[in-house]
Amino acid sequence: MDDLLESDWTTEEVSTGTTIIAAVFDGGVVIGSDSRVSAGQAVVNRVLNKVCRLHDKIYCSISGSAADAQAVVDIVDYQMELHGIQMGQPPLVQAAATIVKDICYKYKEELVAHLLVAGWDHKYGGQVYGTLGGMMIKQQFALGGSGSTYIYGFADSAFKPGMTKEECLKFTKCALALAMNRDGSSGGVIYLVTITSKGAEETVITAKDIPSFYED
Repeated sequence: MDDLLESDWTTEEVSTGTTIIAAVFDGGVVIGSDSRVSAGQAVVNRVLNKVCRLHDKIYCSISGSAADAQAVVDIVDYQMELHGIQMGQPPLVQAAATIVKDICYKYKEELVAHLLVAGWDHKYGGQVYGTLGGMMIKQQFALGGSGSTYIYGFADSAFKPGMTKEECLKFTKCALALAMNRDGSSGGVIYLVTITSKGAEETVITAKDIPSFYED
């Protein structure tokens, strides 16, 4: 009892967890996430959509503090809308990733947020950017969140450049399912968004359709 009283739980850092992923295929990108929101050992939301729209063909998936990440999303969404109006054409994916990177770096001491930015534009086609800690790295695929540590081996072996849309959807779906199976802070349903020159298509994969794997 004395230990409980001495422990200042009101100021302890609350651990969070999730799994996010984005991957390029021939003609576009797929970006996705699980739906569980955790605070320490408690699940505070079972079905939060962590794949957020930044513009018509630009999306991001969020991890870290949900409040911090959603605040960044709101700011970038507003700035991208203005940028598109000023340019008179849809903005580039790189422009959205740059704004996310600038915000995350400027407020790196205050924010706990990691966003993967993915989308399609007329200049460079499908693109994926990681923005952890205020950096910006263009990648063929990117992972994030606590569940990502369980699936880097799978992702490295299963990903291949130039995949078809169907192959990329299978890759992202299986990666998220594996992470959700191993990581206690990831779970719920799978949210996926497929982005091509034609626009964005959202998909929700519920329990009965989530891939299952060997369990002893």
